[in-house]
Amino acid sequence: MKKAAIIGLGDISGIHIGAIRQNPEIVLAAVCDIDEAAKERAPENVPFYTDFREMIARERPDVVHICLPHYLHVPVSCEAAEMGVHVFCEKPVAMNTKEAEELAAFEASHPEIYMGVCLQNRFNESVEMLKGFIDSGEYGRVTGTRGIVPWSREKSYYDVKPWRGKLETAGGGCMINQSVHTLDLLYHLGGPIAELKASVSQILDYGIEVEDTVAASLTYENGAHGLFMATNANYKNESVQISVQMEKAEFAIIDNVLYRIDAEGNRERLVEDERLPGTKFYYGASHGKLIARFYREIETGGRDYVHVKDAVMSMRLIDGILESDRTGKKVAI
Repeated sequence: MKKAAIIGLGDISGIHIGAIRQNPEIVLAAVCDIDEAAKERAPENVPFYTDFREMIARERPDVVHICLPHYLHVPVSCEAAEMGVHVFCEKPVAMNTKEAEELAAFEASHPEIYMGVCLQNRFNESVEMLKGFIDSGEYGRVTGTRGIVPWSREKSYYDVKPWRGKLETAGGGCMINQSVHTLDLLYHLGGPIAELKASVSQILDYGIEVEDTVAASLTYENGAHGLFMATNANYKNESVQISVQMEKAEFAIIDNVLYRIDAEGNRERLVEDERLPGTKFYYGASHGKLIARFYREIETGGRDYVHVKDAVMSMRLIDGILESDRTGKKVAI
């Protein structure tokens, strides 16, 4: 049995705590948050700390889960790893490409430490099946992709936690926070992206520094075309939509269901994702699968999980989109 600890008791920590407690092979040994008031949100009978270094030194967990604001992901991950514990970090992997590449280099220089990144949507049932079709070559090569994230965030979302609206602490808005999973899937499914052209904007009058809406045209190395669109200005949170056109078939993930679409537009239902209950269904339900895999790989000495190096491309895409918007030109990835 492995001992887990949580650093940061914000919104996403509840998903991690639930996944840990549902796994009989993991015990939640401790939680930590610099805000003493967060103790009220801590699970009953679980030791609470305000200093993660003290927590690690006293409790000696096997794995720490980093559930902190973005600007703390890299420094806390590195410090925890240097204390000899494995690290499972929430998305985004870093604030930008430079940070992500530095963390990937750190990961490579510490092979004894497992460093996983929570890009759990790769393990949704729909994505796994679609990835299998693509890799098999049964339907030919990918010729087009589309990823759309139509979400909503009220001004209070940024007012309650001001770090979310600041470039210095969040690194960005709807891309790095809400739709990094979709960017990850567009290259996970479609393959290497050669260049892009993009537009980034703020269409909500919130007085924040980060973007709330983005559109990008992607060109893959194999010549395929992709479209990425994301916004926090929708009237409600709707399911992410992913489409992949191949030479011999078209597939779409709509409302967490994978469909095969024929030439007449008829849909054949193939598989549905497990759903997360409650209002935040759009998070997906694969945190538990990825967390279980990460711990299993530690136990067996395997390496089949989402590494830091696997998540670097999502940062390159975000930085490329921002550069394209700034220059008005295509950007090579």
